[in-house]
Amino acid sequence: MIKIAIDAMGGDYAPKEQIEGALMALKRIPDITLTLYGDPEAMAPYLIDHERLSIVRTEGVIDMGEKDPIGAIRRNRNSSMATALSSVRSEEQDAVVSSGATQALIAGAHMLIGRMKAMKRTAIAPLIPKVTAGYTILLDTGANLEIKPEFMVQQAYFATIYAKEIMGIDNPSVGLINIGSEEGKGRDLDLEVAQLFKDNPNINFYGNVEPKQVLDPPCDILISDGFTANIVMKTIEGTAKGIGKMMKRELYRGLLGKVALVLSLFNLKRFKKRLAPEEIGGAMIYGLKGVVIKAQGSSKAIGFYNAIRQAASVVRQDVIQKVTAVIEGDGE
Repeated sequence: MIKIAIDAMGGDYAPKEQIEGALMALKRIPDITLTLYGDPEAMAPYLIDHERLSIVRTEGVIDMGEKDPIGAIRRNRNSSMATALSSVRSEEQDAVVSSGATQALIAGAHMLIGRMKAMKRTAIAPLIPKVTAGYTILLDTGANLEIKPEFMVQQAYFATIYAKEIMGIDNPSVGLINIGSEEGKGRDLDLEVAQLFKDNPNINFYGNVEPKQVLDPPCDILISDGFTANIVMKTIEGTAKGIGKMMKRELYRGLLGKVALVLSLFNLKRFKKRLAPEEIGGAMIYGLKGVVIKAQGSSKAIGFYNAIRQAASVVRQDVIQKVTAVIEGDGE
């Protein structure tokens, strides 16, 4: 059985949506056991008895708007997030899923689980939808605002193995987000990274990819430093919301617009679903000794279920050990 720790108190709608997502996962995924970390009294209204579900009482919740994530983890070692993370370090659990504060989760994961010895920097790696079908890995969306080129090579290894093992892509290609597609474009960081990727036999390097291509990329993985990739991610989110509002406003204008709205309702719902983060589930934090999945802070049950499903897949495919083997082999 795959053992997954659930931070039941982290998130905008905790613990209701986390518990409902957990129960959904137990129903749909037969090879997992789930442990809910949180306040039993707060969770009680949403719980049912299940042989693969257990509860661990914790004290305190790390606030979603926490300004001092490291201090928050140190002050709240008995919180739902910290206790769930510690359970992976002690090998009681195989993975953690949390909708809690992102920076607190990253800080806590570093402190309580630890970074892989061979990997110098972690990375947050969500999946973004493609125009055609499927998803693209985008990293690093915020773990490192500044980074050395050689550390991005390790992140590309992790993303490549994730794409192979979890997404089923035989030979994933890596694109470097840049201001132009031609060689020689970009900052010194981009130039050094491009050369390292090109020279590395473990990376199938496509080349530079412009931001205008991110939703229809010529590659399977898009990578940049945490500052740039975070801007890309938030621009995609904001643009999608803006286009949705513009479409809604236009379709509500006049009789013909309203008729068009009725006729296209199914397609519009499908479009919205494609862009919904909940359909993906969460972002894995690359580079840790254990599996940590960051679900959206605003996750509802379906989104949290998908994050649990993602965690189970990563454990099932032994991604951490496979990445370790590649990175350690590269260092020899």
